[in-house]
Amino acid sequence: QVQLVESGGGLVQPGGSLRLSCAASGFTFSTYVMSWYRQAPGKERELVAGIISTGTYRKYADSVKGRFTISRDNAKNTVYLQMNSLKAEDTAVYYCKAGRIIGEVRPTDYWGQGTQVTVSS
Repeated sequence: QVQLVESGGGLVQPGGSLRLSCAASGFTFSTYVMSWYRQAPGKERELVAGIISTGTYRKYADSVKGRFTISRDNAKNTVYLQMNSLKAEDTAVYYCKAGRIIGEVRPTDYWGQGTQVTVSS
C-alpha cells in the first residue's frame, strides 16, 4: 500500500522555524517528483515546493523563496521541507505529494494526510 506520512507540523511564533518530513512507502520513491502543497482556510491549494527525483531541480512558490528549502533523501524514502522566518500567512495544512510532473496535480498522484502548521504569537 502506498503511504505518505507527514510529520513536524505544529505551533510556532512568527520568525520561527519548522522542519516537515514526509516518509514514503509502497512505491519507487526515487523515481518520483516529490512536492509540498498547502491549503489555508478559504484559499486554494497551492504548490509550496517541488523537487525532481534526482534532487537537482527545485521549484518554489514566490511567497516562500529564500525562506523554505525542500530536500530529499532517496535512501530513506523521505522528503523534507525546512521552513524558516515563518509568517502568519504560512499557516495552513501542508500536504506531501508524489507525482510525475513538478507543479502539476494529476489523479494518479499520491497524497499524504497533511500536517497542520500554525504561525501565531
